[in-house]
Amino acid sequence: MSGFKEPGFADRQKAALQARQNLLNKFKAAPGPDDPTVAARRAEREAAAARKAETKAARDAEKAEQKRREQEAAALEAARIAREKEEEAERLAAFEAEQKAKRDARYAARKAKGKKK
Repeated sequence: MSGFKEPGFADRQKAALQARQNLLNKFKAAPGPDDPTVAARRAEREAAAARKAETKAARDAEKAEQKRREQEAAALEAARIAREKEEEAERLAAFEAEQKAKRDARYAARKAKGKKK
């Protein structure tokens, strides 16, 4: 088995030139922007982008509708709570008025009883 032969300067220079030439050939072989396959791929990407935008718009519309329904439900709940508080305040006022009337009646009865004597 022979030993490893160190490539010389000329060999390295030739290898670099060959690599550059291969890269240039690869670039030249690539299809141009007017090539039908490139146009087809571009059309596919544009169609995919349009579908993505359409689904995003639909999802955003659904989110907006859900948010509107939640706000509407929250408003109804707030109105119900306010109505219950108002009814409770009216009930409490009526109860206090009834207690005051009973207390006034007892006071009047005591006064009337005291005047008879």
